[in-house]
Order: sequence, then structure tokens, then C-alpha cells
Amino acid sequence: MSGRFKITKKSRQNRARRGKFRTEHGTFTTPAFMAVGTKGTVKAMTPEMIKSTGAQIILANNFYLTLKPGMDIIREAGGLHKFMGWDGPILTDSGGYQVFSLSDIAKVEDKGVEFKSPYDGSRNYFTPESVIETQSIIGSDIMMVLDECIAYPHTRAEAKKAMIRTGKWAKKSKGQFDRLSGKSATTGKEQSIFGIVQGGSFEDLRKESARMITDLNFDGYAIGGVSVGEPESSVNKIVEYTAPLLPEDKPRYVMGMGDPATLVKAVARGIDIFDCVMPTRHGRSGWLYTSTGRIVIRNAEYKKDFKKPDPACDCYTCTNFSRAYLNHLYRNNEILASMLNSLHNIYFMVNLMFKIQNAVREDSFDKIEEEIFKFYE
Repeated sequence: MSGRFKITKKSRQNRARRGKFRTEHGTFTTPAFMAVGTKGTVKAMTPEMIKSTGAQIILANNFYLTLKPGMDIIREAGGLHKFMGWDGPILTDSGGYQVFSLSDIAKVEDKGVEFKSPYDGSRNYFTPESVIETQSIIGSDIMMVLDECIAYPHTRAEAKKAMIRTGKWAKKSKGQFDRLSGKSATTGKEQSIFGIVQGGSFEDLRKESARMITDLNFDGYAIGGVSVGEPESSVNKIVEYTAPLLPEDKPRYVMGMGDPATLVKAVARGIDIFDCVMPTRHGRSGWLYTSTGRIVIRNAEYKKDFKKPDPACDCYTCTNFSRAYLNHLYRNNEILASMLNSLHNIYFMVNLMFKIQNAVREDSFDKIEEEIFKFYE
């Protein structure tokens, strides 16, 4: 599937772009925010609810799906799209971050990573080739390579070692993808593959990593290792430096970024795709994103507040329910609280992306920055 990504407009105010990425399960517009469905489900949301937010693409995680339910079941189901009832594009993370977060029960080698399942303690092994094979079975539209993600803070030696290993694994991953002809082993549909740039907080290592990864001609590129505990100033600096090192005609993805202000800054630096668990996690904790900043809907001050959750929002939650009702649901541990809060938060993030897309088209990005930075910076 040649020509998957097309830039339709560039901002004259900064490096922001508007574009389209074509997959066999539909085309999504960029900049795009992906709702996170780690285990084949966006928590507390049905596929129909996700669609109602305007979300065009979701993310799932190869690590968790490999362990549960396992590839045999996903293959028999006809792939993840059919298994979970979602007919739009899906991106799957390789699970590299999850593996390395299990550092106390994982052993990293040049061949791959051996780890114990957090579910039953069974021994498992991920290699660059095996995660491509499992994502081929899953049938995701975009798959990510296995990379070595290191924690923050880190030394230069640690960052360099992980960067070199990530480059070697990327080459093996691309080779396996090509051997599979870039098609899902389950559905036969064409897939895309993204490489990941590492290098920690060191600009020269980021430059070297970008050269190694872009030489492999992936369908898109991610900036990894920027949501692992480092300060926002460091994140902004890494994105500012790394984005221009990536091909202009390929989509750029920052993994794990979801704060509204940080996201707007990243778009201004030329990033196209984002994902984060924050909208649904905050929803389950009683936090809402609104046009006037975050509100903690579980707090007593909203017990008799019959206004819309966000007066500027027309999502299903804000159209039909009051702050008082959401407060009541949360305080009574009702499942509906998580559902309605999460729906609103995802809608907020997706709608922010639509606003940014329009701002790029109209060269009015400064208005978006003013709107978001006022309440979220």
C-alpha cells in the first residue's frame, strides 16, 4: 500500500502539519490522538462509545494480548478487529515498554528479552522477529518494532547501549516484516510498520539513532523514551531536537504523550500521532478535562452543581448529564461514572485534535496555544 501518508497542509506559524494516513480499515486524519485499548478494550468504553467521540484509531498492546488471550484465540477469532468489534484502524505497541518495566523479572540480551508473565509466572521470550509475527496475527494496521526503553534518569552509557540495541532490533524487525510481505497472517490485509528512535536525553545519540532507524525506510517513526518520568522541559527539548531528524513525508509519533499543553507543543514541533492512558485513567478517578481546566468531579463542591460538566462541550455526557449526577455516580461507585467520564475525556482530546487540524488549515495555531495554555500549562 504505497503512499499511505499525505500531508495536506503545513502551518506557516510553526512546524505543525495536517495530513491523512490510509489503512485497509480506513483513513485517519492527523494530528491524531489514539484512545488506548491496551488489552483489546478501551476501559469502560464500548466500540460504539469510542466512535461517538470522533476517535478514528485506537491503540492495543502486543505484550498483553500475547499473554492473554494468546495468539491462538485471536487467530481463530479472525484477528483483533473482529475479536473486539472495532472496524477502524488499530495500532499495536510491541510491548517493549511493558517488558522493560518488569526489570526485576526480565533478562535482556541482544537476541531479545526473557521475562516472567505477571499473570502466572510462566517464562516467555520476546525477540524482534517474534513481536512482528504476533502483530501479524493480531492484524493491526500499524505495528511497532521492539525497542529497548530505559528509565529516567539514566547515564550516557545506558542510553547508548539501549540505542544501539534498538537499532539492531529495528533491522531484524524490518527484515521479518518484509519476509511476511507486510501482510497480516490472519486477515491477509496490508499492514504498516513504524520504527522507534531512542537515545535518552542525549542529542547526539538521538541523532545517531534517527539515522540508523530512518535508513531502514519504515512507514512511520516514533520518538520513544519520552514518557518515562522525565520533566516536561526535557520532553519538549527531545521532541524539538528529534522531530526534524525524521523524514518529512512520513508520520511522526510520540509515544505515551497525553497532557493537552505538552501535546499542543509537540504538534507545533511537527508531531502527528499521540496516545496516552490519561483520559480514561483520569475518568475512572473522577477527573475531567474541560474548556476551563481540569475539574475533580468527585469533590463535594459538585454535589448540587446542575450545570453541564463542560459548558463548551457537546459530547454525550455533557449533552445529557449534570456535574451533580456525575458526582453522585462516582460517590456511589457506579460503573456508569467511569463510562461517562471516560467518554467525555476522550472526546475532549479528539476534539482538541480536530481544533488543531483546523488551526493548521487556517494558520491560526496561536489561538489554540492561547486556549490550551491558559488552563493546562
